[in-house]
Amino acid sequence: MNPKLAFTCGDPAGIGPEVIEAWLAAHPTEASGVALVGPESWLRRVALHGAAAIPVGDPAFVAETGKPSVAGARAALAALERAASGTMAGEFSGVVTGPVSKSWLQKAGYAFPGQTEFFAERWGGEPTMAFCGGRLRVALVTWHIPLREVPRHMTETELKRTVAAAAELALACGPIAPGSSSGKPAVVGSAFTPRIGVCGLNPHAGEGGMLGTEERDIIDPVLDRLRAAYPGLSRTEPSDTLFARQLRGEFDVVVALYHDQGLAPLKTVDFDEAVNVTLGLPQVRTSPDHGTAFGIAGRGTANPRSFANAVSVARLLIDRRAQNRA
Repeated sequence: MNPKLAFTCGDPAGIGPEVIEAWLAAHPTEASGVALVGPESWLRRVALHGAAAIPVGDPAFVAETGKPSVAGARAALAALERAASGTMAGEFSGVVTGPVSKSWLQKAGYAFPGQTEFFAERWGGEPTMAFCGGRLRVALVTWHIPLREVPRHMTETELKRTVAAAAELALACGPIAPGSSSGKPAVVGSAFTPRIGVCGLNPHAGEGGMLGTEERDIIDPVLDRLRAAYPGLSRTEPSDTLFARQLRGEFDVVVALYHDQGLAPLKTVDFDEAVNVTLGLPQVRTSPDHGTAFGIAGRGTANPRSFANAVSVARLLIDRRAQNRA
């Protein structure tokens, strides 16, 4: 029997449980391939449609929708721990995580700034934070650090890690449909060569050194060396036009050098559909790119599209890795 894909509840007081339930209701024939990990009270209430139920935490705990608590954060953490260990043991094929509250997790003793760092510690590897929307895809060289620290992270190791992750995401999800004949992807055999655009650090990608020298002296020489392994890799390009060029189909994925450089355009274009993808780890983990939304939890207004896309992307990555192992 194939391992099931694990869904963690996220904070049980937020919208995680209801977007999971919306997915189950919309995909009842696929439910047998997933396992829900969360508080027993939630699992008793939800229509499973054949999904496996894996209770965690205090059996007596009952979440109050829209009212976060330390007990709820502990339940979310217990779900993460169970999904992480189960995936490493081969019980699960990967994990799609519901949204959590970082501040409430901290109150419950959580030692990580986010779920990405948690899975990196539990599974090993060098994580890369990436995002996949309906129209844009982006991989980040750096994420939760101050802007002043970004330039010192433009190392060959970190750029190579991110380019490799960007290539895996594009290969799993396929080429972005070109908007013009100039955007057609290069094809090698039965696969395509991902077209990877790289943002410059400075305005106009440094304008040949006039507006900054990091591109000329540091980043582009690394990209030139990586191009032998990734023929569709660009040199640094002005970031103010690069995402529009991806929308036109010129690139299958963009490498952004810092958090807001990549996330501002992605969330402008794909706010309701974006998926957070943790790459560079030995196991697959995705999540919807939204928070717990305690303020609307339980009202039936939460948009489930991001979670549904997170499931689809997780399956694409799992299949891609299985093909590579075959």
